[in-house]
Amino acid sequence: MYKVTGTAISGFFRLVFALMLLIFLPHWSINYWQGWAYLFSFSIPVLFITLYFLKTDKGLIERRTKAGPSAEKEKIQVVIQSIASVAVIGLVIVSVLDHKLQWSVVPDYICILSNVFTAGSFYLIYKVFKENSFTSAIIIVEEGQKLISTGLYSFVRHPMYLGAIILIVFTPLSLGSVFGLFFSFVLIIVIAFRAIHEEKYLLINLPGYKVYYEKVKYRLIPYFW
Repeated sequence: MYKVTGTAISGFFRLVFALMLLIFLPHWSINYWQGWAYLFSFSIPVLFITLYFLKTDKGLIERRTKAGPSAEKEKIQVVIQSIASVAVIGLVIVSVLDHKLQWSVVPDYICILSNVFTAGSFYLIYKVFKENSFTSAIIIVEEGQKLISTGLYSFVRHPMYLGAIILIVFTPLSLGSVFGLFFSFVLIIVIAFRAIHEEKYLLINLPGYKVYYEKVKYRLIPYFW
């Protein structure tokens, strides 16, 4: 398990470093308070979640470190993950350039409020991790995996993706951008396709999922879809 800890901690620092590059290189200046505020509202919750579950559930952390297109077992998910990876990079870079070149203007109070929602999205993700230790970064059903239908799972079938949607919607606004929301829209579509395909996989491979699928009507947003 020491390997899991090392992988998770080093992965966290690589993520933060990559995010810093994506934010401050296109801006070509560190004089960008929206960038620092977003980096803070993103990194602190991720660090807390990583340290908390390294202490309480290393199995979950191990599952979460196996991520990305190359880790997926289903070919369609390799494609979906690849598109998502490019879209995430585009979302950050375009948002930063939008702010730097002033293609659009976002009031400071909207940036601050958006950072609150950015940090808050990780609370949903934390609750999902607490509820479901088998929350993997890839679509797979492991031996002994149980169906979870309590907590946030009693409202939507994919609460993890709901948290991700909140994060990607408020990321451009946190960075002071309106045009970055185009990539948010692209990512929401990608997440929707991933959720639909994941359900097809779970209906076949996870015992009890069909009953759960019929009981919980909404995929991502309660009373909407």
